[in-house]
Amino acid sequence: MTGPAEKKQLLHLVFGGELKSLGSTEFRDLDALDIVGIYPDYASAHAAWRAKAQSTVDNADMRYFIVHLHRLLDPEATLPGKD
Repeated sequence: MTGPAEKKQLLHLVFGGELKSLGSTEFRDLDALDIVGIYPDYASAHAAWRAKAQSTVDNADMRYFIVHLHRLLDPEATLPGKD
């Protein structure tokens, strides 16, 4: 349980890889995907995403993404009117 001072855990996955083309999100080689990690909140996931994206800036086909895992685990939590 979370106490009144604790933030709700909202898991985020950061991963990336080389895309087949710049206009798609289809990866060239699924076995070569870089799973950066799972983070407890968006801010820490964004920091990890930014670091990986900047480290691969020389490869135009390389892209990193943030997936909101908490939305997949509890889809009703993202409906309007839900906290």
